Amino acid sequence: MKLNLSTKRALKLGAAIGLLNAIIASIYIANRPIGASTSYPYITSLLFDLQNSVYFKSIDVPGSWEMWFIFGGFVGSLCISLWTKKFKITFVPKLWGQYKGPSSIKRLFWSFAGGFILILGARIADGCASGHILSGNMEMAVSSFVFALCVGLSYLAFTNYFYKRG
Repeated sequence: MKLNLSTKRALKLGAAIGLLNAIIASIYIANRPIGASTSYPYITSLLFDLQNSVYFKSIDVPGSWEMWFIFGGFVGSLCISLWTKKFKITFVPKLWGQYKGPSSIKRLFWSFAGGFILILGARIADGCASGHILSGNMEMAVSSFVFALCVGLSYLAFTNYFYKRG
């Protein structure tokens, strides 16, 4: 069987994510699954001196390393966009403008609302999509498979609804 370039790339990325998960979950490194959402309450607790709160004490290992995980994602994305010469700052992406108009205020509102709902859902679910989908599926957790299926179906349903012309 001959593999095309995108299949080879997907296999390499999958192996890299698996290796990252094994390293992060190691008892010698972080002893936690891959995730990012704990960093937000961690930052808030540091900013507002809430380290003694009930929630903060309920976190086994606070999310300080997760801030570096998020920062690394940002820096990596920035480097790739600069390297491929695709970097540009835009307040209203082309697809958004086609369907929702040119208002940057409207775009900012919906971006904030979507981000708020996303992080609220992550906290209610006791973990973010990266934690549930990446780490949970690698650990063969049935709840993570169900979560991934629900995320995919929700994404399809919502985008079909949200990007309707009209």
